[in-house]
Amino acid sequence: MASAVETAGGAPAGDGAAPDDGAPVLLAGLPRQRGGAGAPAAHTAAPVPAARRPWTGLRPWRLLPTPTGTPFTFGYALLLVATSLFAEHGNPSVVSALLQGSRTDVVHLAQAPLLVLVASALWIAGGLTSGYAIAFLFVLTALERRIGGVRSAVVFFGGHALATLATEVPIGFSVAAGGLPDSSLHRLDYGISFGVMACLGALTGLLPAWARWPLLAAGGYQAVSGLLTYIDPMTDWGHLLSLALGVAAWPLLRSWQARRAGPAPLPGDLGHPAFRTPGLPRTS
Repeated sequence: MASAVETAGGAPAGDGAAPDDGAPVLLAGLPRQRGGAGAPAAHTAAPVPAARRPWTGLRPWRLLPTPTGTPFTFGYALLLVATSLFAEHGNPSVVSALLQGSRTDVVHLAQAPLLVLVASALWIAGGLTSGYAIAFLFVLTALERRIGGVRSAVVFFGGHALATLATEVPIGFSVAAGGLPDSSLHRLDYGISFGVMACLGALTGLLPAWARWPLLAAGGYQAVSGLLTYIDPMTDWGHLLSLALGVAAWPLLRSWQARRAGPAPLPGDLGHPAFRTPGLPRTS
């Protein structure tokens, strides 16, 4: 079977015609040969049309909890809504008995510490319109999206429990030493504020500097201004302490966030999720 060999200019070289000097010989049927205008162009990916490019700007709905994206915050928020509505519209005597049984004063902590630490976090002091209720939604949602639900629960309940014990145990010792009256052992202390402040301090360590320091300053101002008014110093000291506990956990939280994000992509690993454009089909 006869075959034709073409030069870069396209003239056949097999019918007695000698190839031009310096012109590369191109073999028919072989793609992407080096040489002049006859070589096919390298394949380039077609750009994504502007109308189909994914929008990567701010998505406001991610600021609030969702059942799939932030299940811990979403479920906990529903529970707090239920207890708050019951506290507002339920039988006053029943509500009073439940709140009295949930308070984390020295007497109840000595009798059933685990029970009252959990029960006290089921109520919102001030109701659904309080500042801590609103902060709960935004702070815990942002924290859970960065470190996951289980770790967010650890930060919340860890700050709640440690700040409660750190403020109530000294009261017990002061009463035993005669520095405070016996009435100090009975305090109506409940709510989510310690856990929210701990999560706020933790979240600031995962944010960029332009958002970290203003948010941390706002949390510190909230705690210090309460101390200056001296209305409920034990609770306000607990707010400041829980905020500090969240800040102290920055190294651990950053390692959690890095582990949740996965290992950094290696050079040339174009199949890594970091190099894939959201919304485009995955190709092999």
